[in-house]
Amino acid sequence: MAKSFGQSPTTKRTLHHYWQVTRKHPVLFWGFIISSILFGLLLSYLNPYLMSLIVDRVAAEPVSAENVFPVFGPYVVALILVNLFGQACSKLQDYTMWKLEIEVNYDLATQAFDALCNQSMSFHSNRFGGTLVSQTTKYMNAYNQLVEVIAFPVLPVAVSVIFVCVLLGPRVPLYTAILMCMLIFYGFVSYRMYKRILNLNEEAAGAQNQLSGELSDSVANILSVKTYGREDYERSLFDNFNKEVVARDSKRMWASMVRGITTACIALVIMSVVSVFIAGGNAWFGITPGTLVMMFTYTYTVTNQFNFINTGLQRINRAFGDASGMTEILDEPRLVDDVPGAPDLVVHEGAIDFEDLDFFYTDGGTQTQVFDNFNLHIPAGQRVGLVGMSGSGKTTLTKLLLRLADIQQGRIMVDGQNVAECTQQSLRRQIAYVPQEAVLFHRSIAENIAYGKPEASPEEIREAARQANALEFIEKLPQGFETVTGERGVKLSGGQRQRIAIARAMLADCPILVLDEATSALDSESENLVQDALFKLMQGRTSIVVAHRLSTVASLDRIVVLDEGRIVEDGPHAQLIEAGGEYAHLWGRQTGAYLE
Repeated sequence: MAKSFGQSPTTKRTLHHYWQVTRKHPVLFWGFIISSILFGLLLSYLNPYLMSLIVDRVAAEPVSAENVFPVFGPYVVALILVNLFGQACSKLQDYTMWKLEIEVNYDLATQAFDALCNQSMSFHSNRFGGTLVSQTTKYMNAYNQLVEVIAFPVLPVAVSVIFVCVLLGPRVPLYTAILMCMLIFYGFVSYRMYKRILNLNEEAAGAQNQLSGELSDSVANILSVKTYGREDYERSLFDNFNKEVVARDSKRMWASMVRGITTACIALVIMSVVSVFIAGGNAWFGITPGTLVMMFTYTYTVTNQFNFINTGLQRINRAFGDASGMTEILDEPRLVDDVPGAPDLVVHEGAIDFEDLDFFYTDGGTQTQVFDNFNLHIPAGQRVGLVGMSGSGKTTLTKLLLRLADIQQGRIMVDGQNVAECTQQSLRRQIAYVPQEAVLFHRSIAENIAYGKPEASPEEIREAARQANALEFIEKLPQGFETVTGERGVKLSGGQRQRIAIARAMLADCPILVLDEATSALDSESENLVQDALFKLMQGRTSIVVAHRLSTVASLDRIVVLDEGRIVEDGPHAQLIEAGGEYAHLWGRQTGAYLE
């Protein structure tokens, strides 16, 4: 993939995304551009121009003491006004730039958040959470860097070239032409060298993202690191990624140093030429002292600003490199998306139909078939258990119902409505889902329980906790329901987290209930109490219960046995035991194990 500025697809897309949010704030953007231009014009060019007029007036003929103010007064007033308005433009530039960054960063953060939240679970399963956070932060910071580079040196350089031609060209056209040729050569060399090292910045940003991902992975699994005594191993992995960052940054640094030395040599040539012109300008071409002052001041100013092109291009390189990761995510198609104008799902009864279902997932370019022409009808209000060996498709089926992934063929119907044609949010708000491993927010217990029903009263939250057998342990905590659970609920035990998740599902009071090993983390006593509450919750609701522990599903209306994505048995517990098939075999193994 091409990496050069103006040619790299990622760079173009980054600029596109940035412009789409910038254009929403036209007053701030154009205020920033205009104030920056006026600031440079007034202080860097009109000041020396007025001073050249004063020098030429002084050189023309002596001025007596009593005539100083009459003669030079207008120049002094003009200088004061120029500096007054110049400083005002400087402060206006500061305000508009700062305010623009604040407003656009809000939009960029929202844009990134929406992109991440609306991606499929397959997308998130293949990425580090820490890397995504790092890419979001870099994406926002890269915009600030680009705005600041526009403020200095991009606009000052552009303004300098224009104003030097306008103000100096009529007075010394030959010198102006020579100066412009040298500046064009300077800019050409800088740009060519910039193109050469742009890919180095993207590589450095990629290495930094890998380092962030490794750090996030180690911290997220710190319990495993410590309990297995693998601190040294994780340190070695981190050190390898860290050394790669150092290597990429060093390569980028040396390339930038070479570019800086080259352009510094060109700047030296330019200042040498202006020195010759200033020394002999009056004698050779009759250039006035005031114009000589303008020549030196303007040349020094524009050359000095061109010197900062190296720093500016380096920052642009770094900015586009940092933004590239999030840009690719923003441009990545959503694997699960709502069709345009999709209506909300409305559930009155809760009948579920899986019709001619085909589904495979792709990992590392390899397709793995899970369901092939799969059919299953679940009447409204029926309690169905899904059992089978690991990998038989039980959990996958529930995730397809929730549209955490989309099927390749067939339909999933809820009350006669195709879930693929309804909005995802409305679908998931009709299904209370309790996963095998409950993950809580770093918020209070009350907030976690009320997550599916934010408007719930404290009494409703308390009652849900009581039904889930969580009230007793919650009340023993120092802050009770206001206890903050820690990241991913790390302050609570597995069984406590699961009961909080079950209380959340109870409070949500959805017409469809999906329990994916929801009682697996509970001790026997808690399991019995929670199962009683869950069975009450299931009454009148369509319920799908995924379980390896068959005692969890034995009393349900119906049990569906899956094997490699196919239904091998279907019926109530007693019927399946009597049939002596796969379910009876599994039941015998589990109860035999319990007796042993």
